Amino acid sequence: MKYETQKVALPFFMVAMALFALQVVFGLLAASVYVWPNFMAEVMPFNIMRVSHTNLLIVWLLIGFMGSTYYLMPEEAEREIHSPTIAYIQLAIFAFAGAAALVGYQFGIHEGREFLEQPFWVKVLITISFLMFLFNTSMTLLKGRRTAINLVLMLGLWLAAVFWLFAFYNPTNLAVDKLYWWWVVHLWVEGVWELIMAALLGYLLIKMTGVDREVIEKWLYIIVGLSLFSGLLGTGHHYYWIGAPSYWQPIGSIFSTLEVIPFFAMVVFAFTMFWKGSRNHPNKAAMLWSLGCPTVAFFGAGVWGFMHTLHWVNYYSHGTQVTAAHGHLAFYGAYVMLILGIITFAMPHLRRVQPYNQVLNMWGFWIMTGAMCFMTFTLTFAGVVQTHLQRVLGMNYMEVQDQLGLFYMMRLGAGIAVAIGAVMLLYAFFGPAREQVPGGGTQLTAGPEHA
Repeated sequence: MKYETQKVALPFFMVAMALFALQVVFGLLAASVYVWPNFMAEVMPFNIMRVSHTNLLIVWLLIGFMGSTYYLMPEEAEREIHSPTIAYIQLAIFAFAGAAALVGYQFGIHEGREFLEQPFWVKVLITISFLMFLFNTSMTLLKGRRTAINLVLMLGLWLAAVFWLFAFYNPTNLAVDKLYWWWVVHLWVEGVWELIMAALLGYLLIKMTGVDREVIEKWLYIIVGLSLFSGLLGTGHHYYWIGAPSYWQPIGSIFSTLEVIPFFAMVVFAFTMFWKGSRNHPNKAAMLWSLGCPTVAFFGAGVWGFMHTLHWVNYYSHGTQVTAAHGHLAFYGAYVMLILGIITFAMPHLRRVQPYNQVLNMWGFWIMTGAMCFMTFTLTFAGVVQTHLQRVLGMNYMEVQDQLGLFYMMRLGAGIAVAIGAVMLLYAFFGPAREQVPGGGTQLTAGPEHA
C-alpha cells in the first residue's frame, strides 16, 4: 500500500457493508407486507420497516462516501491523512448516531419527516461527525496536491453538509416544510451527490484505464457543470403539487428533463475512457462495477426519472409505484453500485492480496443488478396499472392494491434475489481470498500476510 493511512478506509467499508446488509433485510420485510398485509403487524408495523430501510440506505451510503474519500485522498493529495484518530472517532460517532436512530425507530421515536426522521440530538451528532470528517479531509487536501478529483469531491461533500443544515428547519406549515425538505433530499441525490459520484468514478477510471489525467479531468468538469446546471433548478419538479407558485411547473419540467444529460455523459465518459485506455487491469470485477454504475444510473435516474417528471404526466403518476421503481433503480445504479465498485477496487489493497474472489464478486454483480432491474420493471408495470385504475378510473386505493398482488409477489422474489447477490458479494469482500498461483491452480489466503 502506497500510503499507510489508506487503511483508515477499511473500518468505514466494514460498517457500511454491515448496514447495507441490514437495509436489505428491512427491505425484504417491507416487501413481504405487500404480499401478506398482516405480516409482523404486531411486532413491527410497516411504517417502521420502511423508515428503517430508507434511513439505513442514506447512512451506509454516507459512511461509504467517507471511506472512499479516506481511501483516495492520500493518493490524490500525495500525503497521509491529516489525523487517522479523528477519522476513527468520527466513524464511531456517526455509527452510534445511526444505530441509536435505528433502535429508536423500533419504539416509535422519530420526527416523522420522511428520510429526516432522526431525533434532533441524532442530527446534532451526525453534524458533528460530518464536520470532523470535512476538517480532516480538507486539511489533508490543503497541505497536499490539489487535483480535479479531490477538489470536485470535496466540493460535493461540503455542499452536502451545507444542504444538510436544512434538516434542522421544520416549519409548521406543510407547504413550506416540503419546499425546504427537498433542499436536503433532492439537492443531495440529484445535485451534490452527483459531484461525489463523478469524482469517485473519475478516480476509478484513472486507476484502471491508464488514460491521461488531463483527459479525464476535462470530462469531469463538463459533467459537474451539467449536474449543477440541471440539478439545482430541477428541484422544481417536486414543487408541482405542494402549493408553490405555478411558474415552478415549466421550470421543473424543463430543468428536470435536462437532468438526464449528466447521467448520459457519465455513460459516454466511462466507456470512452475504457475504450481509449488499457483494459488489462487485473481487477476485472472493479472494471465491471465501474462500467455498470453509470449505465444503470442513466436508466434508473435518467430514463425512469424522465418518464414521470413532466408535470402533465406527474399529475397522474405522482406517489404511485412508478416513483418506487425510479427510486430503487436510481439509488442502486448511481450510488450503491459506485460504493460497491470502490470497495471492490480497494479491498485487495487494504487486505494486501492480489485481486481475489472476482468470479464470485461478478456473480454478485449480475444477480443483484438483474434482480434490481426486474424489480424496477415489476414496480413500473404496477405503477402504470395503479395510475390508470386509481387516478383515471377513480377506483378506491385499497381496491387498486388488491389488483397489484401479482406484481408485489414478483417484487418480493426480486428482493430475495438481491439478498442472495448481496451475501455473495459480502463473502467476496470479507471471506478468504482465493488467488491464482503458478501452474493455473488456486490457493486460499487469509489476507494481510500475503502482500
